[in-house]
Amino acid sequence: MVLKLTTPARYVLLVFVIIVSLHSILRFTHEDYGRATSFRNIAAQLTWGSPNVDAVPEQYYTPAEPPSFPSSLITRRANATMLMLARNSDVNDAVKSVRRLEDRFNKKFRYPWVFLNEEPFSDEFKKRISNVIQGEVTFGQIPREHWYQPDWIDEEKATAGRNKMAADNIIYGGSLSYRNMCRFNSGFFYHHPLLQQYKWYWRVEPDVHFHCDIEFDPFLYMEDHNKTYAFTITMYEFGATIPTLWDTVKGFVKENPQLVAPNNAMGYLSDNNGDTYNLCHFWSNFEIATMDFWRGEAYTKFFEYLDRTGGFYYERWGDAPVHSIAAALFQDKSKIHFFDEIGYEHNPYSHCPRGEGAWARGKCDCDPKRSFDYEGYSCMRQWDRIQ
Repeated sequence: MVLKLTTPARYVLLVFVIIVSLHSILRFTHEDYGRATSFRNIAAQLTWGSPNVDAVPEQYYTPAEPPSFPSSLITRRANATMLMLARNSDVNDAVKSVRRLEDRFNKKFRYPWVFLNEEPFSDEFKKRISNVIQGEVTFGQIPREHWYQPDWIDEEKATAGRNKMAADNIIYGGSLSYRNMCRFNSGFFYHHPLLQQYKWYWRVEPDVHFHCDIEFDPFLYMEDHNKTYAFTITMYEFGATIPTLWDTVKGFVKENPQLVAPNNAMGYLSDNNGDTYNLCHFWSNFEIATMDFWRGEAYTKFFEYLDRTGGFYYERWGDAPVHSIAAALFQDKSKIHFFDEIGYEHNPYSHCPRGEGAWARGKCDCDPKRSFDYEGYSCMRQWDRIQ
């Protein structure tokens, strides 16, 4: 029996074949399109039930109307600081971020601020920042040996790597200063003299937004619940910036198997039990963490191993995948925390609370429907699957 198609049916079939062919081509040639249109991603967009959010308990929230005098605003305080790495030219954006976080959180809790710069801060920067902070603030300069490219790096090889990435239009691909920053944030900031007195830090960058009132102390919550690292946004790294990072990680693990935690978060980092890296990382422009972890044996050995390869300069290894891989492998996965309650934005991505009642309680000005959590480039699905 021969199936005969009418002329309209032939046109419909032809259009269908063209669409399927274009879809297949785009999936293979455009990584972002492939992720966004994968069955896993489409399924994740559907509402199957309430989100799995580890909410902050009621006792960590401050009273709705606290006493008027500052000493009574809180009864406990962690050994913690707010931390920003900035340049003098960032002053306008730095003031915006600080003012937003002071208004949304720190006017109640009054944690100190530490600002770091590879050059001395200008009087204008210090004056304008101090004007929007109610509590203690200190300004420090980064030691030269912690910031600049070390002498043992092969400059010819590093320059070739930068030029190739710049030609390939990779963001910050040609920037040496960006590589200095990534290496500093990966392995040196927690050694700065101004931070030695502190255990915890909250990393803040210029021109970020905090969309909700934060009426609880995240430092105390993490300390009381044995957490070490917290995030609000997770996404894929640009694979072209870290072509040899995962092989280097596997080399370190092979030499130091005793440092890998039994109940780790490998299932977040890899889709095949560690054979390859799926590029997922916690977006480290927001992170609340204990510096005890970075100062500990496992991370110290890990960073030194990575640094010796020169990958921060020959490629463009970022602190986000470096921190994320370490936090996921060298401790129990229960020590990593997702703060759904903290509405946060670093252009162009934002997180808006999705837990029951969190958006209203925080007086959030973000739109939950526009939250990045389950967009195509997000790794929240990978995080959810190991919970």
